[in-house]
Amino acid sequence: MNEQTTGAVVAGVDGSPGALHAVRWAAREAGRRNRPLRLVHATDELSINYPRGLPTSDDLRGVLRMRGQRLLRTARDAAREVEPGIEPELLLSHEGAATTLLDQSRSAALLVLATQGMRPLGRFFSGSVSIALTAHASCPVALIRGHVAEDAPPSEGPVVVGVDGSVASEEAVAVAFDEASWRGAPLIAVHSWDDAFLTAVFEETHWTLDHDQIQEREGEVLAERLAGWQEKCPDVAVERVVTHGRPAVALLDQADSAQLIVVGSRGRGGFAGMLLGSTSQAVMSYALCPVLVARHQG
Repeated sequence: MNEQTTGAVVAGVDGSPGALHAVRWAAREAGRRNRPLRLVHATDELSINYPRGLPTSDDLRGVLRMRGQRLLRTARDAAREVEPGIEPELLLSHEGAATTLLDQSRSAALLVLATQGMRPLGRFFSGSVSIALTAHASCPVALIRGHVAEDAPPSEGPVVVGVDGSVASEEAVAVAFDEASWRGAPLIAVHSWDDAFLTAVFEETHWTLDHDQIQEREGEVLAERLAGWQEKCPDVAVERVVTHGRPAVALLDQADSAQLIVVGSRGRGGFAGMLLGSTSQAVMSYALCPVLVARHQG
């Protein structure tokens, strides 16, 4: 298998209901992968510098540490609810959340982040922070919606992956086959093509686009991209979906029934300076199911 399989599954803890949902998801993943689970909370003590008249920095640091220890114990209990035999490692960091989690990602098999339910203290993953962590992490990153019902059973739906032929997409395909195999789930591979540019050009000529021919050709491209992986993972049933339109829309159309969407960090159309492609960012922002961003190792 191609995905990074050594190291712990690492989940951030900030005290929000959303973070506990992510912890439970991470615990299931650790059990599924037979990997240890590490729960991490960051107090960000180094940034504390209050004026006179307020509690001293030392007093506030003590409060933050006690709070962090309590949050980690609560998260540990939540993990044990879904994986009774698991013994999570608890890590209380005094640095900032982003710094701590990026450091953890260097040796982790998977980094799990909640994307909602933030609090003023110990805040982890709101908005640009989650995007930055996803862009810079050294391991695959799973983003878990915090508002999903806590008592909802794990989805039995398919794993969905976006395929565009880029290097990042190749890594996403490898990860998606791993994920589908681990879960015993079918894999839906989605490939989209957009002729907006050609249509604009052809409008100024007497030429016409043969959409059926393009659809057939793009289907052949998708089949070629998947052929080697289907041979390596014969246990994974694969459905190929070729659509005309924006890739993000095609992937989000599959999100309601999926248990996981896998995307690359940057697609074929990404600019060199972009840390995350527009498709990945759109899926991260709008998909209700967990989203896993694969990392290109190279």
